[in-house]
Amino acid sequence: MNPIDLAVIAVYVAGCTALGAWLGSRSQGLKGYFLGESNIPAWAVMISIVATETSTATFLSVPGVAYRGDFTYLQLPMGYLLGRVIVATVLLPAYFRGQIFTAYQVLRDRFGGPTRTTASLLFLVARSLGDGLRLFLAATMLRHLTGWSLETAIVAVAAITVVYTFLGGMKAVIWTDVIQFSVYILGALVALMILAGRLPGGWSELVQTARAAGKFRLLDFSFDLTRPFTFWAGLIGGMVLNTATHGADQMMVQRYLAARSQRQAAVALVSSGFIILAQFAFFLLIGVSLWVFYQVFPPTEGLGSAGAGLARSDEVFSYFIVHYLPTGVLGLVVAAVFSAAMGTLAGSLNSSAATIVNDLYRPVTGVSDERHLMRLSRAMTVLWGVVLTAVAFGARGLEDNVVNNALAIASFVSGILLGLFLLGILTRRVGQSAALAGALAGIAAVTAAKFATPLAWPWFALVGSSTVFAVGLAASFVVPSWSEAPEIQPVPSE
Repeated sequence: MNPIDLAVIAVYVAGCTALGAWLGSRSQGLKGYFLGESNIPAWAVMISIVATETSTATFLSVPGVAYRGDFTYLQLPMGYLLGRVIVATVLLPAYFRGQIFTAYQVLRDRFGGPTRTTASLLFLVARSLGDGLRLFLAATMLRHLTGWSLETAIVAVAAITVVYTFLGGMKAVIWTDVIQFSVYILGALVALMILAGRLPGGWSELVQTARAAGKFRLLDFSFDLTRPFTFWAGLIGGMVLNTATHGADQMMVQRYLAARSQRQAAVALVSSGFIILAQFAFFLLIGVSLWVFYQVFPPTEGLGSAGAGLARSDEVFSYFIVHYLPTGVLGLVVAAVFSAAMGTLAGSLNSSAATIVNDLYRPVTGVSDERHLMRLSRAMTVLWGVVLTAVAFGARGLEDNVVNNALAIASFVSGILLGLFLLGILTRRVGQSAALAGALAGIAAVTAAKFATPLAWPWFALVGSSTVFAVGLAASFVVPSWSEAPEIQPVPSE
């Protein structure tokens, strides 16, 4: 890379680290480290939600989806909008009753400790697998640019993210998300303008060629449960999936709890759905534009065989970035790739540390000393960085599109968590034993759907949540209810 590009990236990375250190010096106690003192404005929470959803898998893989297909992927975020409304009206009120640090403390209050522990462990497994894949994709991009080994690139991206998250906690996560959102949108916009400008016929050629090839097709009303991008999979599957990922996932719930009130959290959540819809359309447009571009300028080196297209759909955008962007702009777009990666990974690190400390460690040990818990929280941030790095190493042989794998993992687990929350909020007779029976049945059902049927991944969350709810409710009529005594409550920071 040109020294100018390297300088742009270095300034960006140094700025994020410095911001994390500064915000960390202004945060006190667990509430500051995990919730940002619950004093973050709604607009910043909204942008943080969007930036957290926009991992490298979105930045690099979603254009690849449109490159291989069309705009039908956009049917999913249409369902996401409905899911956000459900979360804001049904689940959000439960999170603002009293002071909590994690979503799973609500399950403890309703069912007991084992249910919370089960939910926490499911979250940690899903988060480590999904975000390990996102780290892998970011490192793949870095490898193309620097010539480093993939292993070195994985460690570099993870280390940078761990440092500023370790120093600044949730405040650093949210405010760097705001910066990262601006950087990756600007970087992608500049790349799209350059792409269209290099075509002989400019925007008119791009639109005409793509339209003639059917690349702008949006709606697919076929009721085929094996296809992920249909209207019904988006409306129903996407709605349930988003209700689960945004209502039962600690990484998202932690952002709501950082808002100043329940109302501001609801506004941030619902409005983020419209931003996500527009953003997905933007990245799909980039993918379609890349398809047109490669019809005129077929790839002849680096990836795939000459003129035969690129080997992986994940690589179509990164190939253009590496081979066609001018000096300075290249550094900006690579910084955008880093920003997309670091936004999601930082949130994952902080939320995983919060879950380990508040849901797994404190109930067992009874420790309430703030200094000890703060040291442990930072240690868990580092530990989870190591875990994500290990998962990224294991993803090196992955063949499928990374965004599909990451979303499939989210669908696999989040539906089970959603089913537990719905049992707790919508029923009164279901006790802990029945809820755990429902969770086990949900795990079995989703496992069967994944490995024994051709069912598309957007339906996994519906399979999991409906099975947990139905079996848990049925079990409550035959299994005696039992729960544990109340556990240690989080101690408010002074």
